[in-house]
Parts: sequence; C-alpha cells; structure tokens
Amino acid sequence: MSTHPGTATQSEKAKAFRALHASGIFVIPNPWDVGTARILASLGFAALATTSAGYAFSIGRRDGAITRDDALAHARAIVGASDLPVSADLENCFGDAPETVAETIRLAAATGLVGGSVEDATGDPDRPIYEHALAVERVAAAVAAARALPFSFTLTARAENFLHGRRDLDDTIRRLQAFAAAGADVLYAPGLPDLDAVRKVCAAVAPKPVNVLANGRVADFTVASLAEAGVRRISVGSALACAAFGAFLRGAREIQATGGFTFGAEAASYAEVNGFMAGKPASS
Repeated sequence: MSTHPGTATQSEKAKAFRALHASGIFVIPNPWDVGTARILASLGFAALATTSAGYAFSIGRRDGAITRDDALAHARAIVGASDLPVSADLENCFGDAPETVAETIRLAAATGLVGGSVEDATGDPDRPIYEHALAVERVAAAVAAARALPFSFTLTARAENFLHGRRDLDDTIRRLQAFAAAGADVLYAPGLPDLDAVRKVCAAVAPKPVNVLANGRVADFTVASLAEAGVRRISVGSALACAAFGAFLRGAREIQATGGFTFGAEAASYAEVNGFMAGKPASS
C-alpha cells in the first residue's frame, strides 16, 4: 500500500488492516502529529495508531485532558498524513453511557479511521475501572456501532486494570474474554508485567488477536518473544513521544546547565527530517 495520502479508499485500508491481524505479528507504532506519522509511514510500517498521551503532551495538556472533538480532529489529521490504515486510541470513548460509546465509534469512522479502541477505565481516580457488567455493555455498544458501518472497522477492547494499580490477571482475563464474547475484534490489556502474563492472556482469548503494549520498560518484550507468546499486534503507546521529549530535555538541560551544545551530535540531520516531510522514501 502506498504511503502517500489519497490513493486508497477507507474500505481498502480497512481490509488491509483486518488482514494484518489474520496471521503472524506486526508492529503498529504511535505517531503524535502529522510529521511523525509521515516519518513512520516512510520507514515502512504497515499501519499507524494514535496515542492520546503523546498527542496531549504535544499540545501542552496532561494525558486525559483531551476532548472528543480534539481527539477526532487529531485522528483526521493522522489519517490524512499517509495512505496507511489508522486506528485510534479513543480512551473510554468520552463517556460512561453505552450510547455515548456507540456515538464515538460512528464519529471516529467518519474521520477516516479504520479501527479504534474502547477501554474500561473511567477516568475517575475514586473508581478507576467500570463495573464488569457495564464494561461489557459498553463494548457491546461499540461492536454494534462498528458492525453497522459500511466497512470492516476493527474494534479493540481494552482491560485497563494494570495501568490503574489493579494487578489482577484473573479479573483482566475475565474481562477480555467477556469483551471477546461481546464481539470485540482485538483484545488488549496494557501494562502486562511479563511474558508469562502475555502468554496467559493470548491463550485465554484465542483465536482472537491480542495487542500488547511494548513501552521499553519490560526488557524481554521483543517482536520475536511476543510472537512466540502468541501476540498478533504490538503498539508502543506514548513511548516514542516520551523518547523524543527525553532527547529534547537532555539538550535543553545541557544548554541551561553547562552552556554546551553537544546534544546535536545525536540529532537527526536537517536534510533527513526535511526529506521525510517532502515525502521522500527513507534510505536504508
């Protein structure tokens, strides 16, 4: 599929995205703006996913402070950056009610997205995870909205226990199995602590594909090890955005603390970055 925008229809991108999950494993990296989306497309990735945190940071907000209108406008921009299929981090679909979840899926599809996620995190620190029955009802509403679309929207259902201090693998698996039974296409439990937990999740929901978050904090998470564990899709969430901010901070702190500028030795060249923005293919 071409990386240049405008040459593939939404239906074609949806079919290509669905096919990526059919066998083997693939990495779906997370750009946080149009420029990084173009770079990732030029590097040869087969699909892209948005990152709610990375996008929020890029516009000076905290994670979780993005509105639905913000997220949809951002998704439309990422979709327009290349011809690759794009799935979106839709957080909790910006509301508690199943009806709101369904509306968000319909609005997401209208931006050109071919996939998106619904999570069981409430956004309320006093009750961080939706009660089981409501969580399943919300996924079912998302599935119904996705199935009513004129193309194959790939719906990912997320169980967020491990990101909110609830290190309960059994409950996480029960939720993922219920989400699978409700019709979710892909299952995702971000924050799994090790490969053993990943293997258990993959086995519990098979043959449904599982997405795993590889954010650099678990040393034995590699494409090869996750493939062996049964994973079909790997995302990186805000990890690339935070890596970029890390380089920025190191450079800025060097200038501020020592008056030095050695950080430039590890920077991408002006010509390389400018070339990506001009749509030139990456050199090997």
